[in-house]
Amino acid sequence: MAKKPTEYEVGYCKPPTHTRFQKGRSGNPKGRSKGTRNLATDLEEELGERIRVREGDRELSVSKQRAMVKTLVARALKGDARAATTLVALITKLLSPHLEEPKDTKLNPAQEETLADLIAILAGLAPDNNKD
Repeated sequence: MAKKPTEYEVGYCKPPTHTRFQKGRSGNPKGRSKGTRNLATDLEEELGERIRVREGDRELSVSKQRAMVKTLVARALKGDARAATTLVALITKLLSPHLEEPKDTKLNPAQEETLADLIAILAGLAPDNNKD
């Protein structure tokens, strides 16, 4: 007599379904403990801490992140090529999505025809190339 495929077989390492998961008990008891934070959270908190920085004849209280940016800009202005490269890469990565897109996006008739041909080819409806 064959069992139904939906019927669950109880046996070794196969507990009954009503006792399989107990309320309040984790399925991964040795997993990450509560309150453990990840690297991004720790880094964000550490860079957000304020330190005292001397700038000229005055003392400022700035975040560590701000102090690092100030140092990077100062070194780039003094001629440090590595700092300048790092600064340009950082600016490109962080500020490029905010740059304005060109306002004039109209296509000329030749570009529109080429675009229509490409759309037709991609749709599987290749245009007739033997036009008279």
